[in-house]
Amino acid sequence: MKFVKIFGGFVIIIALASISYADNFKKFSTSYQTNHGKKWKIGYFQGGDYVNYQSYLSSTIRGLMDLGWIKETKIPEIKGNTRLFWEWLSTKAQSDYIEFLSDAYYSCDWDKSTRKKVANRLISRLADDDNNIDLMIAMGTWAGKDLSNNLHHVNTIIMSTSDPVESGIIKSIQDSGFDHIHARIDPLRYERQIMIFNDMVKFKTLGMAYEDSIAGRSYAAVDAIETVAAQKGFKIARCFTQSDISDQELMNRSVIKCFSELIPKVDAIYVTVQGGVNSTTIPTLVKMTQENRIPTFSQFGSTEVQQGFLMSMSRKNGFRSAGRYFAALVAQIFNGAKPRELNQVFEEEQNLALNLKTAELIGFYLYADIIAAADEIYRDIKEPE
Repeated sequence: MKFVKIFGGFVIIIALASISYADNFKKFSTSYQTNHGKKWKIGYFQGGDYVNYQSYLSSTIRGLMDLGWIKETKIPEIKGNTRLFWEWLSTKAQSDYIEFLSDAYYSCDWDKSTRKKVANRLISRLADDDNNIDLMIAMGTWAGKDLSNNLHHVNTIIMSTSDPVESGIIKSIQDSGFDHIHARIDPLRYERQIMIFNDMVKFKTLGMAYEDSIAGRSYAAVDAIETVAAQKGFKIARCFTQSDISDQELMNRSVIKCFSELIPKVDAIYVTVQGGVNSTTIPTLVKMTQENRIPTFSQFGSTEVQQGFLMSMSRKNGFRSAGRYFAALVAQIFNGAKPRELNQVFEEEQNLALNLKTAELIGFYLYADIIAAADEIYRDIKEPE
């Protein structure tokens, strides 16, 4: 009952998503099988390393182990480095059915000039009649944008995008627009976040720092926040950062500068997902907002709440449910399904995360029923690793 009380219609949305997700299993098998006696070959493409990417990838591998496609083994904890993780997959993961190609890992390292060269080289390979890749994992918005086209026809699963419709990766929630493309979407995820934040904090002006580009607006879910702002009647104060670049120091400085500019103008900040919000900058951002008694909501999740932001939504089972979902997609595609045929809507069950120490420091009163509703409560502030 507490979930319904705090989050309104969220439970109904989850139930609907579960039904549509289950329909995929009715239509297509997830049973393991070879590709006419040979192993299915998988490649990987990303814009650059980001903390969520490896979590999605490793959880998908765990899901494939659960389905029997890969032999059970301990998955190494290699944080923030998908290249090293891919090396482990290509050399250590044991399977009679699939192979992770050692020469099919592609990353642009968040360099825009490198991006074009890498994407062109990969698409040329995928379009070649002698190409040996059966499935591509495209991680993030850059990779999704670069592979969501008819320049190739290799089956592609796109993971970890904030809004694949708004960013132009797919045609609509229901239809990717390409037979070989599938992009998972949770269409109301960020609306739910901001509605909860506004219901609890009652802010009149919300601060947002993000890169003013198609990808940056997509990462920050700007359209979703604007929709809720119109419904709830609050204003949005914006400051533009630099994110999808290779200069980490510049990314960091741009976010800190924007927080400095926003704090005098707002009574709450939505901490958006971007390259400049990281283990280096979070302590500074937390200190700035706490000293100025500004409530914060982390778009990223409960890890950042543990590190000092006031609240967020946490994944109930980490990335495990998403991993099972993506593993099932891989299995169904290898059993003959077209990516376009598979339901793209998958909404992870999420719960409220709160930092009581931060609430104390900014003078924000948390009512007992709100604390009772939270599934993750932090009483101290942990330094990022």
